[in-house]
Amino acid sequence: MSGEFERGGFEGRVAFVTGAAGGIGRASALAFAARGASVVVCDLVDPSDTVAEVEAQGVKALPVQLDVADGSAVRDAVDGAVRAFGRLDFAHNNAGTFAVAPLAELPDEDWTRVIGVNLSGVFFGMKYQIPHLLETGGAIVNTASIWSEQGAALQSAYVASKHAVAGLTRTAAIDYGARGIRVNAVAPGPIRTAMTAAVPDEAMAPVIGRTTLGRYGESPEVAEAVAWLCSPAAAYVNGVVLPVDGGYLAA
Repeated sequence: MSGEFERGGFEGRVAFVTGAAGGIGRASALAFAARGASVVVCDLVDPSDTVAEVEAQGVKALPVQLDVADGSAVRDAVDGAVRAFGRLDFAHNNAGTFAVAPLAELPDEDWTRVIGVNLSGVFFGMKYQIPHLLETGGAIVNTASIWSEQGAALQSAYVASKHAVAGLTRTAAIDYGARGIRVNAVAPGPIRTAMTAAVPDEAMAPVIGRTTLGRYGESPEVAEAVAWLCSPAAAYVNGVVLPVDGGYLAA
């Protein structure tokens, strides 16, 4: 589906994408590249495969191995991206993880890790991206979730983190909208990724069944929404948490 992206519109621009070695982050990096942007491809694991796919589209890519829960590492990665490309225009703070357990049985270290990656990673990203985006009038998209709007069994840390990402996104939009930075989020539903592949089919079946489309979403379908939120077509969209969920929240 990545071949469906239309080229053009982001030439000369630079996008910073976390969690870009696979899934939604990879699709987002390719969506930016397809529109002509250079891409900073960040992930905890080696993002070389995504880098190669980005560069195959005729744009530049900068690989960065990064733990987004480490604020100083995020600062250095953002500053390094600006040194390499001279500017920053877009950011997709997408890296995420999860842990499965009833609340009282969730290990402390799992809580700390999920909150560190999913919430602090978004905070650190925006904290260090915004000073550069003020110079370009750029846009940020964070990855929230359908679980930003409701609870989910066995997912206390994940749900808490994604509720907080939605609130953080709206607050940043208020703080910086008048200064030229738009901050929005996408709220994916059941998307076919390595993360959902780790969930048993019997647990995913009722989630898929609640969507009005009756199927998994694909990562490029979320990436299209990310690219649109960064584009001039969304110039009057700010502080939105946009469901990309096949109608799950409508049902």
